[in-house]
Amino acid sequence: MSRLLILMLLLFGAAAPARADDISAAGRSVVRVVIIAFNEDGEVSDFGHGSGFAVAPNRVVTNAHVVEMAREGKQVAVGIVPSEGNQAYRARIVAVDPARDLALLELAEGSLSPITLYGGPLDDGAAVVALGYPGNVDLATARSARDYITPLPPTRSPGTFSNVRPINGITLLLHTAPIARGNSGGPLVDQCGRVLGVNTLITRTENGDSTFAFAVANRELTAFLQQARQPFRSVATECVSMTERLRQDADRTAAEERARQAALAADQGKARDLRERSQVAVEETRETRLAVAILLFALAMIAFGGGGIMLFKDRQKPAKILGGAGAALLLGAIIAFVSRPSLAAAEATDPAAGNSTTTAVAPDRFTGRNICHLVPERSRITVSPPDDVPFEWSTSGCVNQRTQYAQNGDVWTRVLVPESEQAVSVLQFWPGNGEYVVTRYLLDAQTMGRVRALRHDVGVKSCTPDTESRTVLANQLRDINEILPRQANERLVYSCSRQGAAPAPAR
Repeated sequence: MSRLLILMLLLFGAAAPARADDISAAGRSVVRVVIIAFNEDGEVSDFGHGSGFAVAPNRVVTNAHVVEMAREGKQVAVGIVPSEGNQAYRARIVAVDPARDLALLELAEGSLSPITLYGGPLDDGAAVVALGYPGNVDLATARSARDYITPLPPTRSPGTFSNVRPINGITLLLHTAPIARGNSGGPLVDQCGRVLGVNTLITRTENGDSTFAFAVANRELTAFLQQARQPFRSVATECVSMTERLRQDADRTAAEERARQAALAADQGKARDLRERSQVAVEETRETRLAVAILLFALAMIAFGGGGIMLFKDRQKPAKILGGAGAALLLGAIIAFVSRPSLAAAEATDPAAGNSTTTAVAPDRFTGRNICHLVPERSRITVSPPDDVPFEWSTSGCVNQRTQYAQNGDVWTRVLVPESEQAVSVLQFWPGNGEYVVTRYLLDAQTMGRVRALRHDVGVKSCTPDTESRTVLANQLRDINEILPRQANERLVYSCSRQGAAPAPAR
């Protein structure tokens, strides 16, 4: 086969769609590394392949022994075959570390989805998955040379992490995920799709011994990338499934609602007790004043009677005195009777006023510049850094003076569909409590194409005060949401507070 034919095969192919889960999302960063040697006549003299993964859009990590032939010979081409798409690419070696068995390749053109490295602790017995292109699978399925350079999702092999084993001063991860020749250079990932290490070798299986595999640990990989001055993405958050995180969040919300209801019931009980005591006090006051009124009325009658007797006896002065006293006593009786507190006064008593468990929030509380802090215990982080997010809010739904959100009840939403990344982000903001949630979907190329087609129909590209335009935007965003997977890959929950103010408590 001539060099021209090989290069043409490297440029064409068809991709199979990948699933929208964490491992499949990681698999879209995995590539097949193809090494082709030519003789002086331009014909293929040798062929080899392994696996690799993208740490940047144009940079791929693999094993040093995978590209050894390219390091030794001049008439050797290095090809990168992505897991999806319709094109393969030429590459060159930019850094090699034989001791760590690592190499860094650079694509001449094209772009890949970078994978994220995991920088946290790894527990013995943790579930792991090896991704790559095992040669024995190729031997069973490949029918021509084209099959080796056709974009295809990597094979996934589940297993468990055993422990850390140093070999010749290099830290390796011992695991049970089945790998074969061809898996070399591929990633060992956790259940969230983050790289734990680079698969490099397997144990011998003589006399029926079980097979174990080794992967170059991330500490060696990160040291290699730093020496090569290659930036990479890394997170150290624990791997929690989206289902588990949503369940925890639902449990937390339910517990908070129960606590709120209990506090409300306690307040209502206090209010009821105080109202009852108030009613008893009012009734006692009414009875006391009624008794006083009756007594004063009786005394007034006695005084009037005495005055009448004195008047009958023609004793004018005592009659006037008793008549005046009777009038005063009668007036006092009337005042005592009229001034009795009514039962309605007790009913109108609001003992809970000023002591409510809920506080009204001004609709413009978060208007202006805010800083949103990640709430890790409510978030599911797989590939994103846990950095603070600046968030400038307007009551019309304008964010950071450039992005228009659409209102749906108490929440404002925007869907971001980047052209250069295979991810869709659904952004939601609750002005009532300052909660900001970013839900990310890592999608295959076919689904991204459908989403981008819908995104191009969205007319509102920037902030607008027009309510009708915002209503149209809400309907268009709803159409995009309908074709997204039921479950996202990431959920980042932030608590926002006015810039310079203390962070708002997490819900």
